[in-house]
Parts: sequence; C-alpha cells; structure tokens
Amino acid sequence: MVAAYAAAAPPPTSGAVRHVWVAAVPTTWNLVPNQRDAISGVRHPPGSTVLPTVVYRRYTRGWRRPARNGPRGTDNHDLIPGPLIRARVGDRLRVHFKNLDEAGRPHSMHFHGVRYRPSSDGSYLPGFSGDDGDVRPGESWTYRLTAGRDSAGVWPYHDHSRTMDASIAGGMYGMLSILGRRERVPDREHQVVFAAMGGLQTIDGRAFVGNTPVFHARPGELVQWDVMAMGSEHHTFHVHGHRWRDANGVPEDTRTVGPAESFRVRWREQAPGTWLYHCHVESHMAQGMIGIYRVTRR
Repeated sequence: MVAAYAAAAPPPTSGAVRHVWVAAVPTTWNLVPNQRDAISGVRHPPGSTVLPTVVYRRYTRGWRRPARNGPRGTDNHDLIPGPLIRARVGDRLRVHFKNLDEAGRPHSMHFHGVRYRPSSDGSYLPGFSGDDGDVRPGESWTYRLTAGRDSAGVWPYHDHSRTMDASIAGGMYGMLSILGRRERVPDREHQVVFAAMGGLQTIDGRAFVGNTPVFHARPGELVQWDVMAMGSEHHTFHVHGHRWRDANGVPEDTRTVGPAESFRVRWREQAPGTWLYHCHVESHMAQGMIGIYRVTRR
C-alpha cells in the first residue's frame, strides 16, 4: 500500500503554481428556462423543470466574491458545469474548496487525469479517507494536484463525498483542461457535458434548442470542444457540417463517450453558418440533448 501511494505522488516539476478558489453553493436551477422545445413545439408547464440543487462556483481569492465559471472566450451558461480549470503539463494546481451548502450536506472534489497524494483524492470511504472526502458545511480543503506528462487533455472532476449520487445528478461536476507544454491555446473552447437531469437529457444542465448553450466561432479560429458524460448513460457527440481526426489521423464526425469519460477535439474553423450539435442517441436528442453552433464572419 505504501509503495502504491508513493507511485501516485506528484514528481518534482518546474511548472507554474495555479490557485483556484471554488465553493459548493446552493441554487435553484431551471432546465428549460423558456419552457419550450423549439423543434417539436412542446411546452413545459411553469415550474415543472425547476429543481433545487448544489453546484460548484468559482470565487476570487479567499472566497471573497463569486465569479463566472467560464473564462472569456467560452459561451457556456454559468454554474453548470463548474469552473473550467485550465493548466499546462508540469503545472501544480492548488484548488481551494469551501462547502457553502446551507442544507448541512458534506461535499468534496475528486479529480481525474492528474497526480496527487491520498489526502487530495476527495473520495469518501469510512475508516480510510480523511477530511478531503468529507468537507462539512462552512469548512474548506485545499486539493494539491500536478499535471503530469500524461495529463494533457480534458478530464472530469466531481463530488465524491457521501452525497455523490445526488450531487452528480444535480450538476455538481466540471472539467480540467490541460494543454501540453508547448501546445497552442485555442481561440475558442466549448464545454459540452452530456447528463440526464430532472427527467430530461441535458447539455450543461439545459435541455432543448433555445435553452442549451449557443456556441460561437469565426472562420480561421482554432476551436476546441471539451466533451464529457456524467451519470450512468453513454452518449455520442456529433456536430453537423464538421469533421475532426482521431488519434490515428482518421476523420470522424461522431464519437461515443461513457460515464465520467471525456475527450477533446480541435479544428481550424472554415464553415460559416448555423449548425446543430447534439447527442446522436435519438431518444436523448428528443429529450433535450441538442443545441446550436454558430460560425459567423463578424
């Protein structure tokens, strides 16, 4: 057991130290703010798509003020997913987490794709785990992570406390976006999280065109899509009018993603117009997992 822990420990690195401040906050979330499926015309009764939940929210240093979860250049709605945490291979991350859940529930943060010691695992296991997996209301914990050579890509993070199931079902998840040491920063970075929520199929916690994120780009821009699935179902990511290449250089326009799996795709945009993006599981698309991607010259 000691040897396994030692193998997982972060190696020495000369990368930057990046501090991120995050809190678990209660909110009331509307899956369908305009109460309408723009494609089928079906309307949802007022209040039927509203649910109380807890989400991750970005804060300024010391949790002084709330901030937007997505940085400039992103088009996602705020709060779901949680803060997009960016880094480069070799960087050390210090994610300062505070539980502000007023209902008295513990929460945590568990990260995929990076290196850390057991005290930064964030998972709750009675008799084995520490306070990192059981952050009580009003308390805080700092997760110490390292982006190793094998960390380039996009990765999930999510609650792994004793309230994990309800937390994930309520949208308590986010992404790490880690660039290679010399990799170019994309001009646009879009986050797509497929997840069942409140009896609907959502993208970033919203369902149906007119509610799901409208992503934007311009011709010539380097566009990156960060794609993830949460929950217990598999989904397929598809963007109309576009293709990208897989790890073997083979063109594709649809890729499957399973629970807590994630991937990124990039292309140089050259197709002006208004396009659909969606999950290609047809029943999921019909239940809300579809949105619009707009490429404009201005």
